[in-house]
Amino acid sequence: MRKTFLFLLMTILLMLSACSSGKVTKNADHTNKEQGEELNLAFSTWVGYAPFYIAEKKGFFKKNGVKVNLTRVENTSDRLSAMVANRIQAVGGTVDSYVTAASKGIDFVQVLPTEDSNGGDGIIAKKEFNSLQDLKGKKVAVQTDGGASLFWFNYLLQKEGMTMDDFDIQSMSSGDAGSAFVANKVDAAITWEPWLTNAKNTDFGKVLMTSEETPGIITGTIAMRKDYVADNPKQVQAFVDSWFEAVEFYKNNEDEAITIMAEALGQTDKEFKESIKGVSWYDHKKAAEFFGTKENTGQLLELLKAASDIWLEQGIIEKEPKVEELVDYSFIK
Repeated sequence: MRKTFLFLLMTILLMLSACSSGKVTKNADHTNKEQGEELNLAFSTWVGYAPFYIAEKKGFFKKNGVKVNLTRVENTSDRLSAMVANRIQAVGGTVDSYVTAASKGIDFVQVLPTEDSNGGDGIIAKKEFNSLQDLKGKKVAVQTDGGASLFWFNYLLQKEGMTMDDFDIQSMSSGDAGSAFVANKVDAAITWEPWLTNAKNTDFGKVLMTSEETPGIITGTIAMRKDYVADNPKQVQAFVDSWFEAVEFYKNNEDEAITIMAEALGQTDKEFKESIKGVSWYDHKKAAEFFGTKENTGQLLELLKAASDIWLEQGIIEKEPKVEELVDYSFIK
């Protein structure tokens, strides 16, 4: 019996030794290296990011070799704070918002453009006003503490040789601005859907102009922590490739894609189709044109520089960041 016990003991020890051998450990390390760290991505409840749900549902992330956790965080500053704390490694936001983040010392790079507002944002005004010049001295509602609406408004004003001092500015969020206009409390508002449609449905209001007239100016991109990008280049590439695959799936399988995205955002297919009328998702070709390359930069760097100038002028930032360091061109090939 003692010999039997010793035999069993030796067998167990040999098995344990085999399990902890260099060969097994090497395989485990290899697997971890290939899979990389999980990528936690946060963005707002905005239809521009909806193709990520296609990539998740259709298994594009998994097929391409990256594990992505999608989460919705509505406030931009909350998303950036979570990225600083490394609770998430990637965020979705508009180009202008990253200039503000960089001025605070947040270390990130943009790796992928997702969409631009193609009529989803706009200026609503009373019917008697036909231009920005007509609105001089009038009550104009706009969010003044940063954000895409303020950036876009100032971009338009620069083109007209105007400043915000030319108006009686009413500071409020973009949603509240639209609501205030529909309630006939202001002469104009910089806002987005559904307030553009709501303004047209009043007996006194109209849409003065929309982002369709300024393609690419209000553009969403994905930014990632620099250390994650440096440590996981294969996973970043897989993530970017999965986005393009999802956009192509939408082009070729629109009905199924609409259902996937609508369900993820808690909308009916009909509601979702309406909500994306003012959005243009970036496929590979459009993304490459927008990003450009390090040697031949595209519209993205121009926008970053414009946002930096505008935010300095508005007092949103105190120091101009090195905007050329906010882009990694290597994943849009």
